[in-house]
Amino acid sequence: MRRGRGSGCRRRVPRARLLLATAAALAACGAPAHAQMLSDLLNPNPTQVAPIPEVTPRSPGRVGTTRLIGAPAPDLDATASSRIGQIPSYGNPAASGAAEDGFDALGRKRKKPKPYPGTPKSYPGAPKLKGAVAADPDPYASMKPMPRISPPPSQSANRPPVPPALAGAVVGQPYRKRLKPDNDPFGAVGDYVGSFLVKGAVEVGGGYDTNPGRFYKQERGSGFYRIAPELLIATDWERHAIIADLRGSFTGYGQTFPSTTGTASPAPIVLDRPDFTGKVDGRLDVTRDTRLLGELRLRVGTDNPGSPNIQAGLSKYPIYTTVGGSAGVEQNFNRLQVTVSATADHTAYQDSKLTDGTTETNDDRNFNTFGGIGRVSYEVMPGLKPFGEVQGDTRVHETPVDRSGYRRDSNGGYAKVGTTFELTRLLTGELSIGYAMRNYQDPRLMQLTGLLTSGSLIWSASPLTTVKFITNTTVDETTLPGVAGVLTRTYTAEVDHDFRRWLTGIGQFTYGTLDYQNGNRRDTTYSVSGDLIYKFNRNLWVKGTLRRDWLESNVAGASSASTVVMLGVRVQN
Repeated sequence: MRRGRGSGCRRRVPRARLLLATAAALAACGAPAHAQMLSDLLNPNPTQVAPIPEVTPRSPGRVGTTRLIGAPAPDLDATASSRIGQIPSYGNPAASGAAEDGFDALGRKRKKPKPYPGTPKSYPGAPKLKGAVAADPDPYASMKPMPRISPPPSQSANRPPVPPALAGAVVGQPYRKRLKPDNDPFGAVGDYVGSFLVKGAVEVGGGYDTNPGRFYKQERGSGFYRIAPELLIATDWERHAIIADLRGSFTGYGQTFPSTTGTASPAPIVLDRPDFTGKVDGRLDVTRDTRLLGELRLRVGTDNPGSPNIQAGLSKYPIYTTVGGSAGVEQNFNRLQVTVSATADHTAYQDSKLTDGTTETNDDRNFNTFGGIGRVSYEVMPGLKPFGEVQGDTRVHETPVDRSGYRRDSNGGYAKVGTTFELTRLLTGELSIGYAMRNYQDPRLMQLTGLLTSGSLIWSASPLTTVKFITNTTVDETTLPGVAGVLTRTYTAEVDHDFRRWLTGIGQFTYGTLDYQNGNRRDTTYSVSGDLIYKFNRNLWVKGTLRRDWLESNVAGASSASTVVMLGVRVQN
């Protein structure tokens, strides 16, 4: 029995006609089918064919989706993943727009910077590339800029090129050393004599002093001249050291002045005064922790005008000379440092020349000093080094009894504690406080005691301003009957300011006390001065000085005041 058209699916027909009929039947029945090419029919693996987008028909309640032919169909009935507990992300993530080199905002390391074209391939910190060949040494490598994160500014715009000979880049020529920045462009440079650095200077000037003799209510002003040479010698050795510092001056007035010290009628006196201070320090490095120390010193001067030690009827001030030295050893025990030194000094006075043509000896003022110093310090931290120091000495005079009948040989010394410090290189120096004591052989001379202060402080308040503070205490001899000695303390504050590199102003204030112990005299000194220095160059300076001095004493007729004006020229090398 023959069937209808709708059931003609079971008849035997050739393979080609069967395939075509199957495709036509599927299309006619409305069933979903995949459009395939002839190659798809011949190739059983459909994944090797480029997928073609296909839009699936929409079903009720679902949105149509687009998928690729040959890809697995999506599971439309699957449920979406839960978002509970997940932190939503809004906008762009951090550092999404940062560059690829350096660090991002979160501190994460990124790619290394790439060198700019023209820079050498090998430089400190350059990234190593695989297979890269090391570059040949470049004589101009030190002159080329290093790679930067941002484009470098023009370093050669409007500048003439540096000749290779000047840059030291010529083959066979050594490189030129870069000059260090000069902190004092107008300071003395000095000359080298072998391994010794020598600096010399001389100041020549003159001025006017309203009371050169420091007389009480009998002021008589006079002009004066002053010559002050200086010499500094220092070694430039890797080990050991020698430093010589020699400074002197001579002040001449060229006329005589009336002196009323103990005379019925004024007698002329010459006030010309020499002054010299010299010191030579040496250090011998035996080992890394052991050093031998030595010092030679020389002091030349006269008594200060207005001093009670000045004899009556002098025609000029006698000159005294103090020469001495010390030798010691310094040993380091890790941070602990111990120094022991022995000292010896000799002081001698010239004979006094009187206005009547006679002379008077000063042998009773000559004496020898022998003593020793011990110092222990400990470095708590770099720049802070506390210390303790003890000194003792014996003074022996050439004559056992002085002109007033007193035996002035004595034993004494001091003990003090302090520290040296260097705080951020802005505050440096040394400060100490202690106690001084001296006993005399003559029972009529009582024990000399007093507070001891010494030190120096330098504060760099700014690159243009420096503040200095200096204090010192000494125990001096005297010829006053019944007075054991003079305890002299001085305190000096100084401010240096550079208005320009070539223009410097200096202000100084000094306060001092002279305590004549076991006597009825006590003097107080004040001094205020201002200096202005104009520096033409390293070798020539011009200096102007204005100073006011006061001496106040509890003894009637011993007080005085004076004003000094001076202009000078300094030549140095």
